[in-house]
Amino acid sequence: MKTTTLFIALLVAGFTTSAQNLSLDVAKSSIDWTGKKVGGQHNGVIKFASGYLNADGNAYSSGEFVVDMNSLTVEDIKDAETNGKLVGHLKSDDFFGVATYPTAKLVINKGVLVKDNTYEFSGKLTIKQKTEPVTIKATMTSKDGHEVFTGQLVVDRSKFDVRYGSGSFFDNLGDNMIYDDFTLDFKVVFNK
Repeated sequence: MKTTTLFIALLVAGFTTSAQNLSLDVAKSSIDWTGKKVGGQHNGVIKFASGYLNADGNAYSSGEFVVDMNSLTVEDIKDAETNGKLVGHLKSDDFFGVATYPTAKLVINKGVLVKDNTYEFSGKLTIKQKTEPVTIKATMTSKDGHEVFTGQLVVDRSKFDVRYGSGSFFDNLGDNMIYDDFTLDFKVVFNK
């Protein structure tokens, strides 16, 4: 009986120590966005507001990341007035309607190791209160006591009611067409 009790206690202890909650280091994490149009592109930065990821051994069971849409900046335009106009337009109702929708959210349902240090995460992305399923591949490294994931998420803005200049909604845009897909290159740094 003592042997069975000891085995159960060790088993429970093993499960307890393998699960951990990783909190996002907002200051060290980053998102670089790129949007393309006919004949050019723009890029910038947007910041996380908060985030966490629940680890269980070599897998991840859940997580949530909140992005501060007010933090959106444009990096490729150096003229302050022109830069300000584009930032204002991106924050307007033509694009992300930041006054009404100040945050975007990614909820992780699971993450599994697919090879070496590459994980595949599945979850749901919400922008402008529209929610769509997403799959993301990310590479994990450990550095200075932190777990760091890097990768890229390609977002089809037409699924989130971001219509301005989209060929999915408007005809005859010609050189004014802005492609629906934009990319988010991310680095997320977790404190253990």
